[in-house]
Amino acid sequence: MQKIDLKSYTLEELGNVLTPLGEKKYRAVQTFQWIHQQNIDTIDEIPVLPKELRNKLSQNFFIDSLKIEKRFDSTIDETRKYLFRLHDDHLIESVLMKYKHGFSACLSIQVGCRMGCLFCASTKGGLVRDLSAGEIVDQVYQMQKDSGVKISNIVLMGSGEPLENFKNVMKLLSIIHDEYGQNIGYRHITLSTVGIPRKMKQLADKKLQITLSISLHAPNDELRKKIVPIARKFSLRSILDACKYYIEKTHRRITFEYALIKGLNDSADNARELAELLKGMLSHVNLIPMNPIKESELRPSSKKNIKQFYDILISKGRNVTIRRELGKDINAACGQLRRDFTEKN
Repeated sequence: MQKIDLKSYTLEELGNVLTPLGEKKYRAVQTFQWIHQQNIDTIDEIPVLPKELRNKLSQNFFIDSLKIEKRFDSTIDETRKYLFRLHDDHLIESVLMKYKHGFSACLSIQVGCRMGCLFCASTKGGLVRDLSAGEIVDQVYQMQKDSGVKISNIVLMGSGEPLENFKNVMKLLSIIHDEYGQNIGYRHITLSTVGIPRKMKQLADKKLQITLSISLHAPNDELRKKIVPIARKFSLRSILDACKYYIEKTHRRITFEYALIKGLNDSADNARELAELLKGMLSHVNLIPMNPIKESELRPSSKKNIKQFYDILISKGRNVTIRRELGKDINAACGQLRRDFTEKN
């Protein structure tokens, strides 16, 4: 029988494990606290549990931990990029970023990705597998252990599509938000998706106060199909309808991510079309200077074009920011580090 990782269990699920063993509810709380507050690596490291109980748990369960394969520190800012090795030897990436409001962690959701976005290195090798809730949350714990800082904001914007790994992402949100764990508020969590309408509505029905971010990158279906292949399956209209449903259910503003690519989606006409597309919607546009990757000839827009795009959106009354580039010298864009390391080894 294959052992199960306790780190992937919510507090309620831990209770369901311990109650049949004749244990009271507080044992589940203790176990959860030691896993998600003390960040221990083995069941034997939970001193508050009787030895007999630890032995029972160890028969069917274990506590999985990621291993830091490499860490890269930016010389430009305080960004750190981590390459983690999983128990099956697959590699994933995470990024630790410092802002005025504290430290943010950009987490991977899958090993690889099958969305096929034109400018993203994560998707070049396709999807390998989903990450468990424990593997996702442990990215936070290992970065905190290594860096000695407290992470206050979570961004599900690394490798993979969160809504394709819906069940494990929902478990992650429960675990990371729990008062007996890291107790990170939902408003400090952002989930980024290319836009899967049915799953967006399913997320909306949970009425969590997280920020939903849509990887838009184009103001019309024709152009978006070239940049984000999943657009062949889901139209902008269906995605925007799901966004409106999300806003109605949660009263939360939607963020639209727009990577500016030289000569492809960065014209003045593109900006005006985007402004019209989002008219009347509770939204915010985050313009992203595209990170170039060696597998593609695509290049980022010029500073002049980025400023022009920004000014047009502002003139049309849209809320917009230009994302600050972090960790540019350490390949902080999704998937670059994993691909480089895999190819060399």
